[in-house]
Amino acid sequence: MKSNDDEGYMHLALRLAREAEAAGEVPVGAVIVQKDQAGHDEIIGTGRNTPIGLHDPTAHAEMLALRAAARQAKNYRLEGATIYVTLEPCVMCAGALVAARLARVVFGARDLRFGGVRSKFRVADSEVLNHRLIVEEGMLGAECAELLQRFFAGRR
Repeated sequence: MKSNDDEGYMHLALRLAREAEAAGEVPVGAVIVQKDQAGHDEIIGTGRNTPIGLHDPTAHAEMLALRAAARQAKNYRLEGATIYVTLEPCVMCAGALVAARLARVVFGARDLRFGGVRSKFRVADSEVLNHRLIVEEGMLGAECAELLQRFFAGRR
């Protein structure tokens, strides 16, 4: 993908979310991108929701993408990286994004019940923390929200 292709990375996150849905998980996908030494975008981590399959309450898409990215970077700090995620991160995930020192979070749909970036809390860019991320919301938001609505409607 070309540099700054936010929509393309969000489409990849949506593909991961659909994989989660096919596995019976809440359909959320995440992609972490960082510039390589030549200045080109490089995908360094991906994840999809897997708490049911892994029997792990922390196995959110963002957490799995962060773990993969940190292994790839051989560093727990991912300075300059951007995460693309289909659903607004929860407080746990938002805190991990801050701890990892990502530069930016781009998300599709708001999470009105548990959102830790905009809807309920503002962890990612809180002025009381020593690191803040740039927050961009609404990227492919209608498509992300529709995927989640369809998933939950089918479970009722």
